[in-house]
Amino acid sequence: MAKPYASVLIDTYNHERFIEQAVRSVLEQDFPASDREVLVVDDGSTDRTCEIVRRFEPHVRYLRKQNGGQASAFNAGIQECQGEIVAFLDGDDWWAPRKLSAVAGAFADEVEVGVVGHGLTEVYPDGRQRVEALREISRFRITSPEEAKKFSTRRSFLGSSRVTYRRETLCRIGPVPEPLAFEADEYLSALAGLFADVLILAEPLTFYRLHNNNLFQITGGNTQATRKKQQVLSFLAQLLDKKFKEEGIPLKLAKPILECVEVEADVLRLRLDGGFPWETVSTELKIMRVFHSDASLWQHLFTYARLVPAAVMPASTYYRWRNHLSRLPLYQEFRRKFMPFPVPRHIERNDKLAS
Repeated sequence: MAKPYASVLIDTYNHERFIEQAVRSVLEQDFPASDREVLVVDDGSTDRTCEIVRRFEPHVRYLRKQNGGQASAFNAGIQECQGEIVAFLDGDDWWAPRKLSAVAGAFADEVEVGVVGHGLTEVYPDGRQRVEALREISRFRITSPEEAKKFSTRRSFLGSSRVTYRRETLCRIGPVPEPLAFEADEYLSALAGLFADVLILAEPLTFYRLHNNNLFQITGGNTQATRKKQQVLSFLAQLLDKKFKEEGIPLKLAKPILECVEVEADVLRLRLDGGFPWETVSTELKIMRVFHSDASLWQHLFTYARLVPAAVMPASTYYRWRNHLSRLPLYQEFRRKFMPFPVPRHIERNDKLAS
């Protein structure tokens, strides 16, 4: 079957340092230019993003809008896309050369697939890189508690810059609630898995850049940014819960998905606002159950040992202590040698040193 016509939606805000690399990585794909369109949605940038993107016209379409966040940028771009499939890319990331042909080929081969994700390479400010990918291709639809759990442990491969949708799947979901300044990608992927098959390719095809202005990944101790992140995660959980109920999704399917978001919001709330010791212990044990259920016995025992101070400390005090501990070189060396952070069995993770 012929590969579908593809729309590439690049959302950007104040990415003047990165946007050229993002656009070039799309234009230099080993995919026919006649079979794709490129749309850049500028969410009200105040830097040189506009000037840089316009250099690529007419090879890209540039759409500028008032600043409103990721959801509003997605909504503005999706309604302009003409492709059978829509591939998302953040303006501070970039793609491997064969990304578009790989995902388009997957859609062509699998007509029931409505979402395709893949592995990624995280790029740190100091030049280090970490490849994170599935050990094998994964395919599922959220029709059972087991499949919902599979989604919850693979959702990191369905974030923006590494996810592509059939347009009809996006239409089935409808507009993204615009208060989601970020996490709009998780809203889409959680719902898409209910309406279509999800396919995750093992190959890392996106370079995902971590930097100080990446609100979701790095807060750098910024209380205001952390507060915003906590509020958006909490709101996302409420939105998904409401949508699941509207769609008649049974609680046994909704719960594994909601827990992923709720526990992340709870940790940030405890760090910011404090809480009772039992809340800290309960939340940290839930993290182990939700995200690290296949961790080794020794990793579980280490978690329990690290939670002993949490049984007597107020939550905010405990997290300050733990943050201080994690910065100590001796502790870092101990973790590296004897108790590395657990990696799920279905994920392969490799670190690369800066060149």
